[in-house]
Formats: sequence, C-alpha cells, structure tokens
Amino acid sequence: MQNFIKADEFSKPITATRIKESILMTIPTAIYAVIYLVWFNYIETRKVIHFTEMHTRLDDMIPFMEVFVIPYILWFFFIAFCTAYPLLKYEKEDYWRFMIFLGTGMTLFLIISTIFPTIQYLRPAQFERNNIFTALVSVFYKYDTPTNIFPSMHVYNAIGGAFSIQYSKRFSKGWKLCSHFISLSIVLSTMFIKQHCVIDVVSAIALALIMYYVVYRSDITLNFLRKIHFIDPVMEDGEVATQEIRL
Repeated sequence: MQNFIKADEFSKPITATRIKESILMTIPTAIYAVIYLVWFNYIETRKVIHFTEMHTRLDDMIPFMEVFVIPYILWFFFIAFCTAYPLLKYEKEDYWRFMIFLGTGMTLFLIISTIFPTIQYLRPAQFERNNIFTALVSVFYKYDTPTNIFPSMHVYNAIGGAFSIQYSKRFSKGWKLCSHFISLSIVLSTMFIKQHCVIDVVSAIALALIMYYVVYRSDITLNFLRKIHFIDPVMEDGEVATQEIRL
C-alpha cells in the first residue's frame, strides 16, 4: 500500500488550527447533505400523475447480471473515500473541487427530477437464480424505487470520484488507474442490475464531462473558491499563501 500511494511529502503538521479548519470545511457539506436528502425524499414520496418512461432498445440487449451488485455497492465506499481522504489530508483544493462537482450535478438532478419525473420498468419480475447477489439486489429493489433516475447520480458521482483521484498529487499512476477501473465497473453495474437505463447513464456521463471541464480543466472553480476564501490565494510570485478558512 505504501508503494501504491505516494509518500506523504505534501502533508502539513497536524495542529489545533488545522483540525478546526477541517471540521469547519465539513459544515457546508453537511448542510447541503440535509437539503439534498429532504428534497430527494420529497420527490420520491410525492404523488405524481405522470412519469416519463426511460427505455431504449439497447436496454433490452443488456442482460441482467446480479454479480454486478458488488461494484454497485462499492460506490458507497468509493465516494466516501474520495470525500474523506482529501479532508483528512487537508487538501482543500481537492476537497472543495470534488464537493462542487458532486453538489452541482446532484442539484441539477433534483431540479430535473422535480419538473421531469422519470421511471423505468427494466427490473426482472423474478430472478432466474437465487444466490447472495440476487438477495443483495432484492434489497436495493425494495428500498430504492425505479423512479427519478435521470441522469444517474450513481454514474455521475463515480466518474467524479475518478476525476478527483486523477487530479490529486498524492496518488500514483497505479491508484489513478485503479480508480478509473472502479468507476467503469460502477457505471456498468447500474445497467447490469437494471437500476438505470442507457439514457440515464449516457446523460450522466455527458454531465460529468461538462463538469470535468468546469471543475478540473479550467480555473473557474479555483478562482471562485479563492474569491470566497475557501482555499488559499495565489501570490504574485506564484506561491500559495496560507490562511484560515472563513465560513
């Protein structure tokens, strides 16, 4: 593992100020998480007169493969890691860029689902096999409705996680390659266990690529974060000035 993750050459001493700032950094994320959950619960439980069915011929050609529930579950750990690691390592730029990537896409998803309710009927009526994997899929089918699925946040967030690792200076090429493999397996899992259709996946990929440019390929996000004092400003000589986070 030590050979897979770069040496801790970028780490700063753990001080009371650093711990305080790290805790403060979680506050906007926690507030947004509450807003998201309340909003998502509303669109999931409200009475909707009409849902738009999401379906293509490609969906009928994709077989149900219950083993892909493993990478589907892995998504939860992957996103948690991509969120916690830069926070614990005090990489403010990495943390906030990933949070903006997630928050923007998830907010757009909520808006779309509010005004354009969607549904899919791809789930098998019964499983051809009974095993641990189909049992796990059954749990998701029970608690996760097949509504409000466009675009797929499972796909969007997984791709964002791979981007966050790709642009972190702390990871080796091996880790970065591994993150893309994990992301790809998660993307495929959404279709193989019939949680999402092709349209959901393609739209999520398109949105992720747009946000990739905004968050990681341009200076738009970093300039915004500096303007609101969430990350340190750049001095005239190109060095980064250290300052406390303001909330």
